[in-house]
Amino acid sequence: MTRELHDGREDGLQPLESLDVRRAEGFADLLRRMSRTAFGGRELGEAFEVLSAMAADPQCLIVVTLSGAMTVAKMGRLLCEMIDENLAHVVISTGAIMAHGLSEATGGAHFKHDPRIPDSQLYKWGYNRVYDTVELEANLLRGEELVSRVIADWDPHRPMCSWELNREIGRRLHDEGQMPSILGCAYRRNVPVYVPAFTDSDIGLGVASEFLSRKSAPRQENDLEKFFADVPPYNPFLDLHDYTRRILAAKRLGIFTVGGGVPRNWAQQIGPFIDILNMRMDARLSAPRFHYAVRICPEPVHWGGLSGCTYTEGVSWGKFVSREEGGRFAEVHCDATIAWPLLIRAILERKAEGGGGKLV
Repeated sequence: MTRELHDGREDGLQPLESLDVRRAEGFADLLRRMSRTAFGGRELGEAFEVLSAMAADPQCLIVVTLSGAMTVAKMGRLLCEMIDENLAHVVISTGAIMAHGLSEATGGAHFKHDPRIPDSQLYKWGYNRVYDTVELEANLLRGEELVSRVIADWDPHRPMCSWELNREIGRRLHDEGQMPSILGCAYRRNVPVYVPAFTDSDIGLGVASEFLSRKSAPRQENDLEKFFADVPPYNPFLDLHDYTRRILAAKRLGIFTVGGGVPRNWAQQIGPFIDILNMRMDARLSAPRFHYAVRICPEPVHWGGLSGCTYTEGVSWGKFVSREEGGRFAEVHCDATIAWPLLIRAILERKAEGGGGKLV
């Protein structure tokens, strides 16, 4: 059998271009050129194109989901920039990211881990290690004190949910001048911050301990049922319903994900949730699907977990508009502390150019 030697262009293939970094006029132009290369560089370049389209769509509600120790890794200002620059209209996060961000907002510092110090010694000194970084227990306690002050002013007859509690924390940070801070910036821009796995965080544990400490009668440690009798008036379905209303009110949806985990799945399950309501209640709601999607996560797909699954897999669940119907996806398999800053710097540069200004 004789092979047919096609040109590539004849079949509609896109030719690649050698990357000339000297000709790149800034970060935005560099990523645009990288989109015409290969491997991880192309992934990041294509992510820039999709996020640019998402940001330029005036009818698009942008949902940002976050997992991993991004605030300990000093990436919090990136999220603040996204909130302030209208690149994040809804934030869904792990509780840890918000707790460590609160440490930073209230004046705490994170430190580079010294591998010569054993972890048993770190524990004795009140140091909590997160890979190559150290969070001080004193920082977390300072954040818990702020949360306690917020709860002290909470209407005891009003049930709690994560986004309203985060809004009140953010209001206090903003009013006390502890800016820029994630929750402070979110409060200023009226951006809700949801934490679906709220009790899986230092803030959640602080709320639990605050309510347990309110009981005046002495407790017996050997009676655990009485010891843990006081439960906060917390209702996570208030988060779900509020998020659903915001999503259903949007004309078009985009999602920007760092990592995976519960925040990614909670954000994406909105389509299946509406499908269930339509099937069981004959609700006849228009099932929302994400039109744009960008993900930065090193987890591979073959592990079978949600964090590493592709957006095309999500199409089968009714979570995303398919590429055939115009959906635009980009997935960057890279450490977010490398890819996320480059991507946001490029987007901010593009926005400044479009507005006639200059990013400094």
